[in-house]
Amino acid sequence: MGTRLSKIYTRTGDDGSTGLGDGSRTSKDSARVEAYGTVDELNSTLGVVLACDSVPDDIRELLVHIQHALFDLGGELCVPGMETIHAADVTGLEHTLDHYNAGLPRLKEFILPGGGVAAAHCHIARTVCRRAERRVVTLAREEPVRPEVVHYLNRLSDLLFVLCRVLARARGHGEVLWDHVKRRKPAEG
Repeated sequence: MGTRLSKIYTRTGDDGSTGLGDGSRTSKDSARVEAYGTVDELNSTLGVVLACDSVPDDIRELLVHIQHALFDLGGELCVPGMETIHAADVTGLEHTLDHYNAGLPRLKEFILPGGGVAAAHCHIARTVCRRAERRVVTLAREEPVRPEVVHYLNRLSDLLFVLCRVLARARGHGEVLWDHVKRRKPAEG
């Protein structure tokens, strides 16, 4: 079981360092802290999606499950040597992605972020997931990171893209397609 905080401020980070889960200390801007901090940010963005009343129950349940997995993944990044994400987690995302993608029409154009509040928030989560993946790749160049962590974030960003499409259609907003031919010109004036 993880550490329970009885006191929120400790002053130990006032020097620009932070404690890792194994008790060691590192700089607050280290690649490791950037990686698990961005995973935490991703988890928060999923919380914003979940705050939308329009999210269908099956997607709501899925996103809560993913939040728990992301908390585990962040723990793995915070505790060097810890293993919480496994190949089965990646495979599970792939099956879920296939399930939700099966009912969508084939894409012929790029999609712009939008399609209703829940879909727009999910687009933000998707882009934060991509950033988290980039931060983990950066960390992996400096320190050992299990490939399952990168694989999980990569599949999750794909799943979030599909969920953006599902959410845009769920409440009738529809997807916002990029129109490279008829781009609106800025207003003159």
